[in-house]
Amino acid sequence: MRPTSVLLAWMMTMPIAPLACAQGSGETARAAGQDCEPLETRPPNADYQRPAFEGQTRACGVTSDVAYDVTVIATGLDHPWAVEPLPDGDFLVTELSGTMRIVGVDGTIGPPISGVPPVAARNQGGLLDVALGPDFASTRTIYWSYSEPRGEGENATSVARGVLSADGRELNDVEVILRTRPAYDGEHHFGSRLLFTPDGHLFVTLGERAQRPIRDQAQDLDSHLGKVLRINPDGSVPDDNPFVGRDDAYPEVWSFGHRNIQAAALDPEGRLWTIEHGPRGGDELNLIEPGVNYGWPVMSYGQEYSGQPLPDSRTQREGMRQPVYYWDPVIAPAGAQWYTGDAFPAWQGSLFVGALRQQRLVRLEIELVDADSGVVPEAARARVSAEEHLLAERQQRVRDVRQGPDGALYAVTDETAGELWRIAPAE
Repeated sequence: MRPTSVLLAWMMTMPIAPLACAQGSGETARAAGQDCEPLETRPPNADYQRPAFEGQTRACGVTSDVAYDVTVIATGLDHPWAVEPLPDGDFLVTELSGTMRIVGVDGTIGPPISGVPPVAARNQGGLLDVALGPDFASTRTIYWSYSEPRGEGENATSVARGVLSADGRELNDVEVILRTRPAYDGEHHFGSRLLFTPDGHLFVTLGERAQRPIRDQAQDLDSHLGKVLRINPDGSVPDDNPFVGRDDAYPEVWSFGHRNIQAAALDPEGRLWTIEHGPRGGDELNLIEPGVNYGWPVMSYGQEYSGQPLPDSRTQREGMRQPVYYWDPVIAPAGAQWYTGDAFPAWQGSLFVGALRQQRLVRLEIELVDADSGVVPEAARARVSAEEHLLAERQQRVRDVRQGPDGALYAVTDETAGELWRIAPAE
């Protein structure tokens, strides 16, 4: 399970305290504005675009000099999409084709777990995220997201829950708790990550299904596309969601204006961060707050894949929230983890993000900033002070990364013969 602490009262009203910089790396981290060498030196795709504030892109490149070993626990997984460490040391792993398995700590790959509902496994569609329920220790309830077949050729992201048998071979009492709308005949941008807050709510991140004109629904509150949703574990809607009671909005909506969120994490103070795919340029790190519009597709730091400008899109718009950070060219983010363990003291407080296109693990050092300080616009409220790239030499698409109970990091790679890695201190 992803470790978090007590969720503070609403993010928009809570006092802003800086996140601790990674311990032991203070000498390498440089403040925004100081001369340094960023890791990304290639020309941006949209070279006519400019960041909204200093430090919004191309942060200082650093080396934390942490000694670690990478152990390949298992190989031969079919495009694994998510890994969830279990309390006993084993792992739940989803495969895009629609299979969920348990992988033993010894590398044994278990048989497909029965009871998973039908999955529309087309291109980016399939079996997506998996998370242990807050009461897993007593009920063995797990939750997963997937592209569900709907109607004649249509599909949409859904969330289900079920009880994992003691032997890990079947799911019982399976129930679909969320069916997003509208369904669409497509095969791209389903999202999706699942995150339980310490107070028991469930965040669900979604994509906007990619194609024009349906992607425009990321701006529509009466559509689930391009949104972060917040629900209760049974699928009902919390009374304090920002759009509850509005006739023109789905009550599950927490934030909107997103493209395709395949990475999300709660920081040690309970704040929600998402990392979403941009088009050609413009992958975004966002600090999520309830009711806020994050701009897609009318605000972006990217272009169409053709190289043409996005229609009617700008890099800044009144009433829309700027990303904390963006990448251009893209890393293609997938999976994220705030590190809080003791195994790597120098990495405590770092945000790890998997990278598909760049085939590596990205580590970010992030500082929260008082909105009244004048250091950055209120829209950002945070800045990336340093960026480190790890595991690039392995040349595999890192799809997900999670912290285990032992403080090690565990990652799966999106390959035909995908691997499960353990990243632990060097012995």
